[in-house]
Amino acid sequence: MARFIFITGGVVSSLGKGLASAALGALLQARGYTVRLRKLDPYLNVDPGTMSPFEHGEVFVTDDGAETDLDLGHYERFTGVAARATDSISSGRVYSNVLEKERRGDYLGKTIQVIPHVTNEIKDFIRIGEDEVDFMLCEIGGTVGDIEGLPFFEAIRQFSQDKPRGQCIFMHLTLLPWIAASGELKTKPTQHSVKELRSIGIAPDVLVCRSERPIPQKEREKLALFCNVRPDSVIAAMDLKSIYEAPLAYHKEGLDQAVLDAFQISPAPKPDLRVWEDVADRIHNPEGEVRVAIVGKYTQLEDAYKSIAEALTHGGMANRVKVRIEWVDAELFEREDAAPHLEGFHAILVPGGFGERGTEGKIKAAEFARTRNIPYLGICLGMQMAVIEAARNVAGLTNAGSQEFDHEAGKERFEPVIFHLKEWIKDNQKIARDVLDDKGGTMRLGAYNATLQDGSKVAEVYGKTAIEERHRHRYEVDIKYRDKLEKEGLCFSGMSPDGRLPEIVEWSDHPWFIGVQFHPELKSKPFAPHPLFADFVRAAVDTSRLV
Repeated sequence: MARFIFITGGVVSSLGKGLASAALGALLQARGYTVRLRKLDPYLNVDPGTMSPFEHGEVFVTDDGAETDLDLGHYERFTGVAARATDSISSGRVYSNVLEKERRGDYLGKTIQVIPHVTNEIKDFIRIGEDEVDFMLCEIGGTVGDIEGLPFFEAIRQFSQDKPRGQCIFMHLTLLPWIAASGELKTKPTQHSVKELRSIGIAPDVLVCRSERPIPQKEREKLALFCNVRPDSVIAAMDLKSIYEAPLAYHKEGLDQAVLDAFQISPAPKPDLRVWEDVADRIHNPEGEVRVAIVGKYTQLEDAYKSIAEALTHGGMANRVKVRIEWVDAELFEREDAAPHLEGFHAILVPGGFGERGTEGKIKAAEFARTRNIPYLGICLGMQMAVIEAARNVAGLTNAGSQEFDHEAGKERFEPVIFHLKEWIKDNQKIARDVLDDKGGTMRLGAYNATLQDGSKVAEVYGKTAIEERHRHRYEVDIKYRDKLEKEGLCFSGMSPDGRLPEIVEWSDHPWFIGVQFHPELKSKPFAPHPLFADFVRAAVDTSRLV
């Protein structure tokens, strides 16, 4: 039976609960334990799938097709444990489930209330798979005191009482602000946060304190005294140069030992941190640097492309170079020539996205990379824009475009080389979709197989011809244009197993130009970089030597 660690936050959001949870999971793994991490989000959206990237950052997609919080990406990158749909839940999903049961009559005519019906639904979710791992880490989104978070806090309070004594602990993450005028760290916000937590029946066992400066011993003792935790359970979380330093930094501070002590696990297995020491070495001792331009339309918020940025960092680790990412707004190229803005980069990446805004700029970025022999990686929409660029500028289809943009505009303007995907095969079953369907969860989502062409660049990169990658899209390259495009040198080098859906395109006469319909960044890890990103950065290194 799993032991449960509930991670809560106070004072302000965005302190790094997800990163702390992921690092703790990695440390417990280093001691030989099995772990699974979960995210409980209090917002009323059923999932983040319909949220703007500006609202919520990227949407992380699991193998089984769930659209989840970006923290699940941290969990996977740090532990290597593939996330599942059952590892992410929101208030919206909880209330939907409760109301569906009420409509079916499952509650036998009872009055439906937050306690016990909503809290029981949350507890049922937490219990899923509890017999599969040694430790279950559950992060509660938001901060203590949020109105929408109260049912979750009440549910984990009840859950800890339902379990045998010593099977659940609480870890609380807060901020210690530095007041420059007085030159001191202030503990009062943390004290108030813990007081708020204790008022709803939860007492933290471990206190993780984010701060810009080291925490003096006097402040540690003060926090331990007023927050009623052991002095060695007050853990400092300093700002780091790289998130991948977190496991070693938290271990040095004694986080994993404090957690094991709270569970009274003694003697605890010694940790094997060689993987993280190697990761840290590759980060701090690069043997060169490459510049990569990410040409997107959500560039004002880097969290919108979180997994892509991390996957590029992993590709840099694989090649022992530092990847300097520069964000370029695709809309800029709709007003200005792309060349002055893209010259000097060693590689160009065009990521996914939705809607027509910025797409003409992405097409110009693909043209620049193709004509200047610059390594290019197009992901999802980035692949589709590369196909449109090839159709317009090489194959003579000057009016080529996407049905997505016509649907958005409400009129037909383009020859649709990219069409709305109405049906496809998933687990040997046909799935059908209509353009008027609800938006949430109706895309081609999750892991699908692809077959790679022998002798192609991607087959060489992967080292095999059968792959499985995660998807998130509802528009697809139309196969009927394949012959025309391949005649001009754009090879359809990866296809769905039934041969109907293009998965990968590449220019056969280009040093490195690959577009993929899926999202390879979702499966990259610091200790196991995705082959596409590793080889993309290698190609960028080759380009840097030519400049």
